[in-house]
Amino acid sequence: MFGTSGIRGPVGEDVTADLALRVGRAVGIDADRVVVGRDPRESGEMLVDALAAGLRESGTDVLDLGMAATPTVARSVGWEDADVGVSVTASHNPAPDNGIKLWQPSGQAFDESRREAISERVRTDAAELTDWTGLGDREAVDARERHADALVDAVDLAEPLSVIVDVGNGAGGVTVDALQRLGCEVETLNAQPDGAFPGRPSEPTAENCTSLARLVAESDADLGIAHDGDADRMRAVAGDGTYLSGDVTLALFARAAANEGEQVAAPVDTSLAVDDYLAEAGVTVTRTKVGDVYVAERVTERGVAFGGEPSGAWIWPEATLCPDGPLAACRLAELASERPLSARAAAIDAYPIRRDSVEVADKAAVMERVSDRVLETYDDVSTLDGVRVDLGDGWFLLRASGTQPLVRITAEAREESRADDVFTEARSLLESALASE
Repeated sequence: MFGTSGIRGPVGEDVTADLALRVGRAVGIDADRVVVGRDPRESGEMLVDALAAGLRESGTDVLDLGMAATPTVARSVGWEDADVGVSVTASHNPAPDNGIKLWQPSGQAFDESRREAISERVRTDAAELTDWTGLGDREAVDARERHADALVDAVDLAEPLSVIVDVGNGAGGVTVDALQRLGCEVETLNAQPDGAFPGRPSEPTAENCTSLARLVAESDADLGIAHDGDADRMRAVAGDGTYLSGDVTLALFARAAANEGEQVAAPVDTSLAVDDYLAEAGVTVTRTKVGDVYVAERVTERGVAFGGEPSGAWIWPEATLCPDGPLAACRLAELASERPLSARAAAIDAYPIRRDSVEVADKAAVMERVSDRVLETYDDVSTLDGVRVDLGDGWFLLRASGTQPLVRITAEAREESRADDVFTEARSLLESALASE
């Protein structure tokens, strides 16, 4: 039921009020106090009401943040001495979707064992309902100001900046609050919360952030920030209007966060350029499965100073174990106040990377055959998430999609022609596995 980032899907099909009610009952079995919040999607209020009903009839008190960024919800679990946090959001998914994500008091998302326990309770309709004398209360709580205060306390700008924030019609207005308190001149795009996402699609990709990039380039802004619907993600534009790739942003954050001898956590599809840039400072990368849940788990280990995903999720374990897009925005502003981001990015190599997806009927069976062939052929193989082969001067990854009937191919090398060869090699392995069906 849970993917790597919680429950997600089309409202009225995969995600319903009935599902939210059952999740509330499942969580309420062993939680006395739960924080809930939602992004601006049209279905959010309905789902929160159903979720809260399931919690309250289990005798659980509900602290309702209303519309709130997902990192605000995650942080509030500890702030409010609650047992669980629940975000009703589909994050960067399109407007017809919604979902549910669960948080621990540490700010970390539910791990696999906790997710499976909730899934089993939902499947079996498990519940421990109270009578009318024991119903939980529902109380409105505002945590946005406290989140903004925490962001201001976490950074120290060398000088105030001019920043353009594309909120993406989502719940990330706390970024604007914090930057203004830090003395920045802030201009906004798509700042009105609207679950239809009329300004641009919710995911802050380069294609979807062309207006932000153009505005930054044509103005004297020092930085552009973009969030998705629930602001767990943050992507950025340098002062010259260049959209920063996820790998470049990861490298910049990691270099600033980690000291010599420390590690940073990043998923298996992260560019070699990150490894090479960090190696100059004596910092190494420890690979995780794709998904911020797995990055968050890794940063709890000793010696791991930072974790990030090129998709835009950034985790500083000393602050919180959730991907906090507003914190990332403020930390990037801190870096930009000391040295222009365009100059910082110029020091990071950009290696050629190839990506494709192939539709398959049975991705599990195909990946099993791929794994057998790879393990027979190559020496340096990781099966942490799909199969990743390190070739020294390049690498390739064959990985089943978590949500679609696809196998994804990723290949990278330090030289253009070598990247083509590595990609061809990876595709041939997949085609061989498909041919033996």
